Amino acid sequence: MSLVTNFLFITVFYLIGSIPFALILTKLLGHGDIRNIGSGNVGATNVLRTGNKYLAFAVLCLDITKGLLPFIILKLFYDINTLHSIFLCHFAILGHIFPIWLKFKGGKGVATYIGFLIGLNFLIGLYFLLTWIIVAWITRYSSLSSLVASLVAPLYFFS
Repeated sequence: MSLVTNFLFITVFYLIGSIPFALILTKLLGHGDIRNIGSGNVGATNVLRTGNKYLAFAVLCLDITKGLLPFIILKLFYDINTLHSIFLCHFAILGHIFPIWLKFKGGKGVATYIGFLIGLNFLIGLYFLLTWIIVAWITRYSSLSSLVASLVAPLYFFS
């Protein structure tokens, strides 16, 4: 893959990741600017603070898709090694965290990271998600769930 092609994929994957679904959907459905609610982040957890579980779930699914889509695109068009895919697909996560459209102030990137993990290895993504759900169910803290699941996730690569 040429340098130009790599740059093209980096740009496209960053732009995919930077689509602020939380902001777009909350505004379209009359909930106002999500950045004025709760933590001010444009992520599914903050959308949940609007009280609309269905809207939060939709944002969660779309943010997960942002992390998965780059792997699908690469598998459709190129046969490249895993390490190269990991490098290129990380730009979707960076796009979510630092979206150009929102002055580089986005979400935490957890849902996009889940999609990234699913694209890399379905079982690892599933284990991450299950870990997150269990910790969230016990503690009721999304941020703690994200931290614990992120700390445990590397262990899943060895199982």
